[in-house]
Amino acid sequence: MIALRQIALGAVGVCCQKVSEAEAMVYGGVRDVLITNEIVGRNKLARLAGLAKQARIAVCADHLRHVEDLEETASFFGVQLPVLVEVNVGSDRCGVEPGEPALTLAERISRSRALRFAGIQAYYGSAQHLREFGERHAATDRASLSLRLTLELLRRHDIACDNVTGGGTGTYNFEADSGVFTEIQPGSYVFMDADYGRNLGADGRPIMDFAHALFVYTTVMSRPTQERAVVDAGLKALSVDSGMPFVFGASGVEYVRAADEHGKLTLQSPDRPLRIGDKLLLVPGHCDPTVNLYDWYVGIRASRVEALWPITARGAVA
Repeated sequence: MIALRQIALGAVGVCCQKVSEAEAMVYGGVRDVLITNEIVGRNKLARLAGLAKQARIAVCADHLRHVEDLEETASFFGVQLPVLVEVNVGSDRCGVEPGEPALTLAERISRSRALRFAGIQAYYGSAQHLREFGERHAATDRASLSLRLTLELLRRHDIACDNVTGGGTGTYNFEADSGVFTEIQPGSYVFMDADYGRNLGADGRPIMDFAHALFVYTTVMSRPTQERAVVDAGLKALSVDSGMPFVFGASGVEYVRAADEHGKLTLQSPDRPLRIGDKLLLVPGHCDPTVNLYDWYVGIRASRVEALWPITARGAVA
């Protein structure tokens, strides 16, 4: 539902990380999916080729082994797969190095009849969480420079590269202005979790380009002291890998620690009293793994339930 709404507003498609997620999108009516990852394993590759008969499915490679396996699969199933070379622009995760290594892989893909060189994948996830505006800008500039040099090398070898894709919620404006990226991949902006909300703008204040729209609804279950309250949302309700959630619309109240089924709040002159049974909204630190804990989105507008959307790809691990 969320993917289709973005497409209706102008997005060309959506990104996924797994074949199972791409299956959920395609079966739900999304016709353009970029799997921003390397797919390994005979069964996964067969499912990937099956999807390619139903929609445009692009995938990434950062090793000749990936290209060979994709080529064998595509040839067997009679499809042509768009393949992007993933380039490491600073995250030091997946990706070949810029320059000659990227050229070597692009040349190999271009020679294949079963594959089509579809551009460069250059996602710099860690840069998006640098708090200072200048740090994020500088990191993105370094990435853009390495990509510009790689594109020049590809051109000298007569390899057209019409698509450079990457970027995200924390740096989308820098990639959009770089003159290098032709496509950006922001996703968390839809929900705007607490971690992205801590990024600072050029004026040193938190950036609020997008509104918080994802909340975990929780109940005050204990109020042992004036300075402490406990809610029923802990590690089984929230991902805390990017920090604790914050309590939405309640100043003077801080979520400080999560246990399996408990969330500890400290209170310093709260703007309203908290009582056992009170309901609070928590903005999770990291939206992606938090969403993966639930079966449904409950859509609220003006204090009324307007929609229930299934979280179709929840637990999609293959």
